[in-house]
Amino acid sequence: MQTTSDQRTVSVLKPAIAPPVFPSTGTEFINVMAHYHRAEIARMAGWRDRIDRTSNWAITVVAAMLSVSLSTPTAHHGVLLFAMVLILLLLVIEARRYRFFDVYRNRVRLMERNYYAQIFAPEDGTTDEWIHRLGEDLRRPVFLISLNQAISRRLRRNYCWMFLILLLAWLVKTTFIRMHENAVETHIVTSVGEWMRNAAVGPVPGWAVLVAVAILYGWILYASLRQPLGEGELAFGNVHV
Repeated sequence: MQTTSDQRTVSVLKPAIAPPVFPSTGTEFINVMAHYHRAEIARMAGWRDRIDRTSNWAITVVAAMLSVSLSTPTAHHGVLLFAMVLILLLLVIEARRYRFFDVYRNRVRLMERNYYAQIFAPEDGTTDEWIHRLGEDLRRPVFLISLNQAISRRLRRNYCWMFLILLLAWLVKTTFIRMHENAVETHIVTSVGEWMRNAAVGPVPGWAVLVAVAILYGWILYASLRQPLGEGELAFGNVHV
């Protein structure tokens, strides 16, 4: 008798686990869509904010390094090379964040294009394929673009201009202004050999530095132009990050 009483007590205290309730009416489905759309908007906005923060860090780094390097003729151009490396690191970090942002943006745009747009301006040809794609993405989330594609997009949007500014500043420091301990003795570089000497960084010869910079900016040019513009969500309209 005691065992039966204990079992009844446990059954009363233990919360019942009810099966999930699916929307059975149009009103319930609309409520589900509205709340889910709001949740995905919040996710997308969170990753968008992270992307903006990385871009702000990159702009701050460029401004700080330019002010340090161009403030005096005797400042070493290695500061600008270090800035290029930092901006490259921030580019990779932002590209990784952009891949997450692209996943949530794709979900939001699927709902907006195929559900909300049909409410406000119905069009023929819209099928239920989008809802199945959304369901599969929720079951097995995957990245929609590769890291290389994300780097290409971020380069075209922001980072190519930062790298270009750093390159121009570096050319000014190594090609047009000769560095001396005494700023009064600065003058315009007049030969390739002098440019090579100015481009040296410690034990690293100038030609090696020039080759490294040329390889970096050749890759930047290639990465910026290799991906088609009208791909994925970019094929729908032109208001994109």
